[in-house]
Amino acid sequence: MAENRSMIRRTLRAGGGAGLTHLDARGRIRMVDVGEKAVTRREAVARGAVRMAPATVAAIVAGRLSKGEALAAARLAGIMAAKRTHELIPLCHQIPLEVVEVDFRPDRRQGQIEIQARAVTSWRTGVEMEAMVAVSAAALTLYDMAKAIDRAMVIDAVRLVSKSGGRSGDYRRPGERVWRISGAAQ
Repeated sequence: MAENRSMIRRTLRAGGGAGLTHLDARGRIRMVDVGEKAVTRREAVARGAVRMAPATVAAIVAGRLSKGEALAAARLAGIMAAKRTHELIPLCHQIPLEVVEVDFRPDRRQGQIEIQARAVTSWRTGVEMEAMVAVSAAALTLYDMAKAIDRAMVIDAVRLVSKSGGRSGDYRRPGERVWRISGAAQ
């Protein structure tokens, strides 16, 4: 622990810590003060995948799992998890979410189900973590729902695809486009 603090302090003194907003000048972890930040509309889209046997994809899509409708359960789990991100990730702020959407793209040929989550707020801080937590919870729920037939599933590549709003501006991951979810304007 002391060794880690020492390394953090050296990094901060060297000027490499300018972007580490969750560390104070002494290298101690802290929650960022967002009280003076402007309230703006902020949106984030995250994506991930669960890789599995093609037969598992087919069973999920057809609703043939003994536990029930896996995609519906995973969508609900993602939405619920996004709303509780501040309870799961220690330094996240509680954010009033306006929209959380979770959608899926099953691909039997590739043996995977891609997951995309979109989170929107008008607040002082962004919703990237909420979108990524939604994807993660949806992926874990798919695993849980289908593990009886495929324990070799792999949760893969949870990542931010895009964000907009806030002081740091917009971001788009090169080579990836946001899907249109549930008729939402994007």
